[in-house]
Amino acid sequence: MQNFNLSDTEDFRIYQIIDANLDRAREGLRVLEDWARFGIGESDFVVKIKNHRQILGKNHLEIYKQSRNNIKDQCKGLNHQEQINRKTPEQIISSNAGRVQEALRVIEEFSRQHNNELSEIASKIRYDIYTLEIDLLNLTKFKKSLEILKENDLYVITDQKENLLEIIEEILIAGVKIIQHRFKKGTDKDHLKEAIQIKNLCKRYNSLFIINDRVDIALASNADGIHLGQDDLDLKTARKLLGYSKIIGISANNEIDISKALKEGCDYIGIGPVFETSTKKNKKPIGIEKIRTLTKDLTIPWFAIGGVRKNNISYLKSKGFKKIALVSQLMNSEDPKEDAIMILKDLNHEN
Repeated sequence: MQNFNLSDTEDFRIYQIIDANLDRAREGLRVLEDWARFGIGESDFVVKIKNHRQILGKNHLEIYKQSRNNIKDQCKGLNHQEQINRKTPEQIISSNAGRVQEALRVIEEFSRQHNNELSEIASKIRYDIYTLEIDLLNLTKFKKSLEILKENDLYVITDQKENLLEIIEEILIAGVKIIQHRFKKGTDKDHLKEAIQIKNLCKRYNSLFIINDRVDIALASNADGIHLGQDDLDLKTARKLLGYSKIIGISANNEIDISKALKEGCDYIGIGPVFETSTKKNKKPIGIEKIRTLTKDLTIPWFAIGGVRKNNISYLKSKGFKKIALVSQLMNSEDPKEDAIMILKDLNHEN
């Protein structure tokens, strides 16, 4: 029930507080709405945020607006240094989500006695914003990962090496933006420690870190994604465990497996082996023409893998292959940085 007293100075102060925080909440929501619309293109989130903003606007009563100039605001125009330090979309999302949450809490407290309906509305929206912030951050991260997949043509897969971290850093310095880590010998404790070290390296160079097979270690190390073979955990289950902030890649080499991967929502596909390879001795090459047939209608990124080396990249490019995955070529290189630079140049060079 609304209970207003226009003659009480204390009530005017309360109305002024509510008015200011309704403005703050709606402004913060508009920032989140525009990012959902233009930043990540998610219409469902746009509709949800817009609805919150419209509900608050509907409850922004004239009595609150009239209070703005009734009592002078002695703190008008105050700013904080942190406001100019927001440089990334993630920082802007978090700061504005926080602004909305704080404003709604103030509204909830000060409107409870005279406008309980608004108090309850503020409480419901505030709790929704907690989840919404995480969803927006996750989707923003996911979109960035997808952009890296689309924009980069060299995908490097690790092999067990004593100086693995040094090799990885060398190829990251060269400009490689996608690293997949395969586990060989060792305990899960060792694997997790190594995964975290590689993840930190990839983060330093703004590169994707993808774990092969092990969803548990991908989660524990905060990897950017997972790569699954046909005998690994199924994609639907992996997505339930990982959520929608992680990318999921699938190995496939026939029409049925590719179709299934696409239907279940994979983000990229590894196709091969193209040629004979020592890392997959038990698999026969499927050949260039077969791969061209399998990939002719693909709209998601796909990487050719298996026997790809420096000396056949130009040939693959002439056949329409744009993205490749390498293992031994760089893992066994005497100069992984220089080799990676040369391969990137070959891939970027137009035929």
